[in-house]
Amino acid sequence: MRRRTLGLLAIAAVLALTGLALAGDNAAPVTVEGKLLCAKCTLAEEGQEKCQSVVVAGDTKYYLIKNAVAEKDGHVCKGEKAVKVTGVVSEKDGRKWIEATEIAEVKS
Repeated sequence: MRRRTLGLLAIAAVLALTGLALAGDNAAPVTVEGKLLCAKCTLAEEGQEKCQSVVVAGDTKYYLIKNAVAEKDGHVCKGEKAVKVTGVVSEKDGRKWIEATEIAEVKS
């Protein structure tokens, strides 16, 4: 009886921890407005060997995760473009990354 109770408690603990871990993956989408630039070509970031789209909003840089939306609307190699990007933000290697679900050019 004691083993069974301990076993059930262990299973409940694992399920609770799994639920907490999954809750962090369901981040709400945010909208970021800023300038779309290339980290390599325009910003000349040190160590950046390939073109990488980045949205600069104030003092914060959001690197675009490559997906179909980013491939279609999210790259300016030279120069800049004012954009509004909606997507889910994550952090990796000290950088903020955004997985875009929509990219719209902002007309001034």
